[in-house]
Amino acid sequence: MRVLVRDVPVEDRPRERMLRDGSQSLSNADLLAILLRTGSNGQSVMSLAEQLLARFGGLRSLMEADIREMTDIPGMGPAKALQVQAAIELGKRIARLTRKPLTVIRSPQDVADLFMDRLRFEKKEHFIVVHLDTKNQVLTEETVSVGSLDSSIVHPREIFKTALKKSSASIICVHNHPSGDPTPSREDILVTKRLAEVGQIMGIELLDHVVIGEQRFISLKEQGLF
Repeated sequence: MRVLVRDVPVEDRPRERMLRDGSQSLSNADLLAILLRTGSNGQSVMSLAEQLLARFGGLRSLMEADIREMTDIPGMGPAKALQVQAAIELGKRIARLTRKPLTVIRSPQDVADLFMDRLRFEKKEHFIVVHLDTKNQVLTEETVSVGSLDSSIVHPREIFKTALKKSSASIICVHNHPSGDPTPSREDILVTKRLAEVGQIMGIELLDHVVIGEQRFISLKEQGLF
């Protein structure tokens, strides 16, 4: 007697278990079943996935199977075979990817080099948060606000929410002054102090806040302003 997916308790179905426990908790058959989505010819999608693996003796041989070989299995039409082949091809391409070296921030000059040409001609202030790992390598960056710098806009909650999500060890804040004068304003200093205090509590250090002007920049850290 074949067990259909609809007869399996919801919490034990592959998709629900993947949502709850992550993809790494699923078997090869479970993952294939999610990919195939539905069964065919009166058999469940799990049964079809298991037959596919059994027919080719596992993932390695399945990786080399062509459309004709897959469609020899009852219930495996061309559409399902193409879905499997597309997923395999994506996996091959991912395996060939090489990770680009991450940018390392060692000084305020490194920050300026990274953002000067991008920000010096902007007509509005752009406030950017750079997320770093434990080696001060740039993980990601996020533009938090565009417009006048204001403590009600640059809120620690929004900044550190993303930093936590990215598993950042520390952050650096960057913003530009459209006037070309990078001298920090009173609001710049207040916002920076507030972020530094929250960072200490959160365990994500604010390493610096760099203000970009016209071919000039100022580091609030170097100036001892927080």
